Amino acid sequence: MPQRGWRKGTHMSQVITKRLRISRRKLLRGAGAAMGLPPLVSMFNSTGCAYAADLSAASGKTEAPIENRFVLWFNGNGIPERYWIPAETGADYRLTPCLTPLAPFRDDIHVITGLDNFAAGLPGPGNGHHNSMSGLMTCTRFSGRGASGISIDQAIAGKIGADSRFRSLQIGVAQESFGESIQRNMSWAGFDRALPPEMLPERLFDRLFGKREEGWINRKRSILDLVMEDASALKKELPKDDQLRVDEQMAAVRDVERAITTLPPEYRRIDPPEYEDMKDWPRIAKLQSDLLAHALITRQTRVASYMLTKCQSICRFPWLGYTAARHHDYTHADGRAPGADGVEGQRIMRDICRWHVEEFAYLLQRLKATPEGDGNLLDHCCIAFVHEHAEANPHKNNGLAMIVAGHAGRLATGRHTETTGTVGDLYVTLADDVLGVGLGTFPTFNRRLTEILS
Repeated sequence: MPQRGWRKGTHMSQVITKRLRISRRKLLRGAGAAMGLPPLVSMFNSTGCAYAADLSAASGKTEAPIENRFVLWFNGNGIPERYWIPAETGADYRLTPCLTPLAPFRDDIHVITGLDNFAAGLPGPGNGHHNSMSGLMTCTRFSGRGASGISIDQAIAGKIGADSRFRSLQIGVAQESFGESIQRNMSWAGFDRALPPEMLPERLFDRLFGKREEGWINRKRSILDLVMEDASALKKELPKDDQLRVDEQMAAVRDVERAITTLPPEYRRIDPPEYEDMKDWPRIAKLQSDLLAHALITRQTRVASYMLTKCQSICRFPWLGYTAARHHDYTHADGRAPGADGVEGQRIMRDICRWHVEEFAYLLQRLKATPEGDGNLLDHCCIAFVHEHAEANPHKNNGLAMIVAGHAGRLATGRHTETTGTVGDLYVTLADDVLGVGLGTFPTFNRRLTEILS
């Protein structure tokens, strides 16, 4: 949720140290509901370290560095490389038409191209979508039903997820798919063990905040009513800056709550696979991103996956004016899209992929607007944006284009790097050299990508 920044000239070392000390795990509670707090001045010492959950001297640990978070962000099908991949490398690359929404975050991202999805080419069952999806998420081949191994988000969650309320969150937006497990899921706990994304904002909200009180279940009361007594008591002990942040957080939660309660009935159900509709997926995407941001801001999870569209997506795009065909049809330069030849289809793909990037930029804005320690929340995040394929039409699995955002660990930003290696190489580099989780290895890993590090 967006938060007001530090007052101009304020630095963490200038904050008065004689104040209430609060753990980052503090929750506002009431009648079966729970609401996390945003990063408050009272949660950090003068050097920007967060106070530990157990503040007693007996615990032997009263402070801890700010924790990093990891998000794996995905959209289905591939890209039109000519409109997506920058021609230049290094810091002076030009943003392509698909990447223009990231202009405000140029210094917060690293565009990485040239990596191979090696596992997608391994012999076995499945088509170009099945194999690409399994290889991209788990770096293992398609089993015939699902992925043959654990996905990278779950591998990382196994290292850093135990101390947060949710070991990980799986979030989805658009529902249209061809219906198979590998196409509908991106997170995998192991061989053929899918972790389905929560695609309804109403259900995700309930999971984050609780819903045992009958008035809240029927949406006749606000979740804020349930935690107001606890919030009022806490605010009496907080400095003014922190009181303001609590108020802003509660107002932001209320805005999302109102937006969810005003959704039409068709947004409160999961439709069957291949169900063709004209839903306003940007509306849902922003609600889901707001809820993900809240979960990261309030330390309810450190790991999440975000599935904007399904593998082999068959969405239509009324908000872009493209409804004659489905997403997958537009990816192929064979004239299958009604009223569009191959060239026109590629231009349509440009606009579709720019929408994908717009939604990614929306999440970055939410995180960058939230103060944490001496910086902001994006400073302590690693967010990997991946696609099902490189060039969409041939189901290309080499020379993939990805974006990694945030300033966690040693990640270099503000550049485009063209390199060689595998998806597994990237994942281990992000896990160990950026997040510092000690993963060590992952399928298809051969080397660390030191060229993307600072």
